[in-house]
Amino acid sequence: MFISMALRLNDPAMIDRLTRTLAQYPRSLLTGLTVALLVPFLARPFDIDDPLFVWAAKQTLAHPLAPFSCEVNWYGSVMPLWKITENPPLGPAWLALGAGFLGWSEWALHTISLLPALAVVLGTYRLAKTFCTYPLVAALAVLCAPVFLVSSTSVMCDVAMLAAWVWTVVGWVEGLAGTGHPRWRWLAAVCLTIACLTKYYAISLMPLLAAYALARRRPLREWAPCFLLPLAALCVYQYLTAAAFGYSLLYRAWDYAAYSKQSSGVGHLQAGLTALVFLGGCLAPVSLTAPAWVTRRERWILPGLILLLLPAVVLAGWLWQNHGGLTAANLPGAKAQALFWAVGGGLGLWLVATDFHRRREAGSLLLSLWVLGTFWFAAFSNWTVNARSVLPLTPAVAILLVRAWEDCRSQRPRWLAAGLLASAGLALAVTAADYQRTETVRRTAAVLHQKFVDLPGKLWFEGHWGFQYYMESGGALAVDFRHPAQQAGDILAYPRYNTDSQLAEASRTTEIGEVVVPGPRWLTTWNPETGAGFYAAAFGPLPFAFGRVPPEIVTILEYNK
Repeated sequence: MFISMALRLNDPAMIDRLTRTLAQYPRSLLTGLTVALLVPFLARPFDIDDPLFVWAAKQTLAHPLAPFSCEVNWYGSVMPLWKITENPPLGPAWLALGAGFLGWSEWALHTISLLPALAVVLGTYRLAKTFCTYPLVAALAVLCAPVFLVSSTSVMCDVAMLAAWVWTVVGWVEGLAGTGHPRWRWLAAVCLTIACLTKYYAISLMPLLAAYALARRRPLREWAPCFLLPLAALCVYQYLTAAAFGYSLLYRAWDYAAYSKQSSGVGHLQAGLTALVFLGGCLAPVSLTAPAWVTRRERWILPGLILLLLPAVVLAGWLWQNHGGLTAANLPGAKAQALFWAVGGGLGLWLVATDFHRRREAGSLLLSLWVLGTFWFAAFSNWTVNARSVLPLTPAVAILLVRAWEDCRSQRPRWLAAGLLASAGLALAVTAADYQRTETVRRTAAVLHQKFVDLPGKLWFEGHWGFQYYMESGGALAVDFRHPAQQAGDILAYPRYNTDSQLAEASRTTEIGEVVVPGPRWLTTWNPETGAGFYAAAFGPLPFAFGRVPPEIVTILEYNK
């Protein structure tokens, strides 16, 4: 019913009536939509860094004071988990708390992770009430963003951190309002502490909140003491980890990001362009609703961005092909998609510039710094461009989008509704493709176990992520490059699309076949040959890619007798 009504919208009065009807129960509506969109993916197999969080959660449940003390083989040799993980302990602790009641199955841990996703949507609605007239639309724009929907189907800490981040900003904004109560500021301090101990990037909230307080011209004594709680928690965390491991995990995460960025060989131009592509693709509502909020005077921005970005995308094509696995056959399609989403990313930054130019007030400063700071980190400070780095700016961009639409004199509600519906469809398609991709990895592991279960030799494998999790769950062994223990007659499974693997020496092994398992066929979030690198742009310049997706391929080798 709502879809048909949305398609018939043709004047602002109708969207006012529709919004008033929905606004009677906005939280119930947002809760129902969030649950309805995420429940179909509760059985999603673990993949990428999910196993690290599952292992840390199990260790936390067994030894709450030593969450990273177990050992795993993640980079090709057995190492303590504290040397591998780059995140604080609250994410695994949240999983451990829920798993103590629901168990460790995929659906159980994804059910636990659904609550932070719901908190993000409801928090965006609460925050948008301060900054725009249609907060429900802003919350729906977050829910329709591919980066949010895909990230909410994992058990990693990104959405949990964003939930604490959003409610930190809610408490801070309401606590510094003219009639704000101090309890809101201290709620912000508690949420900020939770965010910092869930993912280190949340530390950047402190200067953001300070800038907003200064722009509001609130006395320093009113808000500065609230920073003592998260600063004290971080100091204690740094001291405890340094005492336990001889090295602060906070410093180690910074060192890892700096070292990986320096050794990647990616220049600033390529990183900035890739980040722009990721911004546009991850936040598809911006470009898909552009006809609704771009004013007549701003219509030049679309052809202007195309003319500006087209040469950069064309020239960057050879870099993407040389530094990743993007094939020549897929390169033209990848360039076209990159140009489209780069224009969308440019529109996202245009939202920031125009909002600050029009309003020049504390709220605009907060939203602008929120977006620009996160974009800078994703492009130039993080170890690689990835969708998880873009995720934190989703609520701010959604609010800016609604503010731009409200400022547009000739509001086009039909285009806004159609754009959000199109983005929701795209987000669902991308999430379904990601689900199918992870299911293919799990099915591949099951095929390997079934095929080689009766052989006298042991089954070894290279590669990590979800493939490692399900291979080890069936009893296979991860190859240790430092201390190889393979014997003659053993079998080695070598996945083509994985990481931290190296094909065994030809003199030691003989190729005896391949296992090929079809996965998503026309859309994927991860495959170097198509240019899809949702989780790391080092493997592809697109957050997701349309095109022919190759199947999962595992080469089977036998160690010579």
